[in-house]
Amino acid sequence: MVAPRRAAGAEHVAVVDLGYGDAGKGTVVDALCATARRAVLRFNGGAQAAHNVITASGRHHTFAQFGAGTLQGVPTHLTRFMVVDPLALSAEASALGNPYHLLTVDEDALLATPWHRAANQLREQRRGDGRHGSCGLGVGQTMEYALQHPSAPRVGDVRSPSRLRTRLAQVRAVLTEQYGPLPAPPLHAVVDAFLAFGRAVSIVDGSHVAKLLNEGPCVFEGAQGVLLDEWRGWHPYTTWSTTTFDNVAALCDSFIRLGVVRTYTTRHGAGPLVTETTDLDLPEPHNAVDEWQGSFRIGHFDAVAHRYAAEVAGGLDGLAITHLDRVTPAMKMCTSYTVDDDQPWRRVVPGPPQDLGYQSALTALLNRARPGDLHTPENWPAEISEVLGAPVLVESHGPATNDKKLRC
Repeated sequence: MVAPRRAAGAEHVAVVDLGYGDAGKGTVVDALCATARRAVLRFNGGAQAAHNVITASGRHHTFAQFGAGTLQGVPTHLTRFMVVDPLALSAEASALGNPYHLLTVDEDALLATPWHRAANQLREQRRGDGRHGSCGLGVGQTMEYALQHPSAPRVGDVRSPSRLRTRLAQVRAVLTEQYGPLPAPPLHAVVDAFLAFGRAVSIVDGSHVAKLLNEGPCVFEGAQGVLLDEWRGWHPYTTWSTTTFDNVAALCDSFIRLGVVRTYTTRHGAGPLVTETTDLDLPEPHNAVDEWQGSFRIGHFDAVAHRYAAEVAGGLDGLAITHLDRVTPAMKMCTSYTVDDDQPWRRVVPGPPQDLGYQSALTALLNRARPGDLHTPENWPAEISEVLGAPVLVESHGPATNDKKLRC
């Protein structure tokens, strides 16, 4: 059992998915924002996020870069850990009624370009049946490029048209040399669009985070899930992003660590899903088969994998359990694995930090693992709380804001 952390007196809350994404972070953030929050701070990922929010009145939006508290009127801050896609942001802003007055962006956040997106899609296509899984939006390609090129374009560059043009031209040249001709708008059109982004948003420096935190309780909104973490996930079926609480800890000294899980475990596309089953008839209104992510897969609640996620995330102060309204008699909880007929696994042992060789070996073992102990909980919130070692602070009994029960 993972020992819960205690953040005495902390008002800020960080929301992290303890699975492979799609557990309901957006709807949890929205519910928290109904309780007077100063801002939502996005701390990883980019335009590939898909956080669904349905208000009590029935309005629905799938949030990508704007925070999931936007429909509550809560401002969004995109921290330096975000990958910002100005073109995708413009489309999302339009769907929301252009609430740019609610948005601030850190000048050090990376910029995703159409060439990053095109290269990402081409690379994934070339993998054929060996695809790793991708949203096809170039977020990972942007991160990879930045690691290799210190002059990678960042949000602050939109203040200087000449510097922006030079850095975007370099992205185009480097990626075209690597992948061949890439389908993308002309350079001048991308420069103009990015400059327009710079005029529309409020660009700030790193001190803005402390300002927001001092003004009132905030919510840190994560993207994807811990089991996809760049260092702790099942390599290579991972994201180029830190999905644990680590980025939050770099921005904030004291916060409540809230882990989100469904009553059943899901993932998109390739990679281990030990408890996968066809026994559960659970149609998914917001997670269809996707050209890049692949099929949406469903399994029984994987307590072994979620315990691992809680452990490598550094422990939890509380849990948010979603999809309680979808519990059926066929749903079970898995508390152990069997691997090669050896002793049952009840714990996936974390490896050394940033050891991708260890993570690859784990992936090979998990691809051979099968569910061991399976049972049907009498009380889902109570048993999830017990196996993950943290109290339940939020229960979600439906997709809308008013379907949430907050115990904190």
